[in-house]
Amino acid sequence: MTTKEIADKTVQVNEEGFMTDPNEWTQDIAAAIASEEGVSELTPEHWKVIDYSREVGLESGSAPTLRNITKGAGVPTKELFGLFPKGPAKKVAKISGLGKPEGCV
Repeated sequence: MTTKEIADKTVQVNEEGFMTDPNEWTQDIAAAIASEEGVSELTPEHWKVIDYSREVGLESGSAPTLRNITKGAGVPTKELFGLFPKGPAKKVAKISGLGKPEGCV
């Protein structure tokens, strides 16, 4: 494990840049990671997905899958790809301060 400074806060991350302690997460960190991931602005629709993912992730101990996000957050797959292009489940997990989703390569 290593540390990384994100939004003026030092957090623990793994070799792929996923936060390893979701309790270190803040909304400012989410916005900074989103920007790094090519998501320039977090809209209410983005936050709906992020908040849902954090709720599920903190409860279960792992990031939700794409299918779980679409069903649970009520956001269609096509819209999810529009909000978080090129691998939405992985981007959502990273922005939400959760580990890499199971099954993501």
